[in-house]
Amino acid sequence: MQAQARPAANRPDVAPQFPGGQKALGQFVQEQVQYPEAARSKQLSGHVLTTFVVATDGKLTQPKVVQGLSPECDAEALRVLSLMPAWKPATRKGQPVAVQVQVPIPFGNSATLQVEKSKVKFE
Repeated sequence: MQAQARPAANRPDVAPQFPGGQKALGQFVQEQVQYPEAARSKQLSGHVLTTFVVATDGKLTQPKVVQGLSPECDAEALRVLSLMPAWKPATRKGQPVAVQVQVPIPFGNSATLQVEKSKVKFE
């Protein structure tokens, strides 16, 4: 996320950050995801697009599946979000602000993909 020249009132100056950055986020997701047997038997692969709010204290709230893959993969993606440590919260004018973040959780053949910076969307 880039800071805007004249950001909107609800836009952060500094985006929230997973402890250790994007590479650590990708590693965390890869280590935590357990490919559901039902999805494995169907040879499902792809991403579950999730969204959550990084609150002012860095804790994740309001986890949701925006674009699902299968009920089993969707549930697993939400489980992985529940295991995430607190993030460094976004800030605006030096004050922490709550920000919604989208993160794809890979499954199947795409489980080897890194969570790229361009794939993490801040709203």
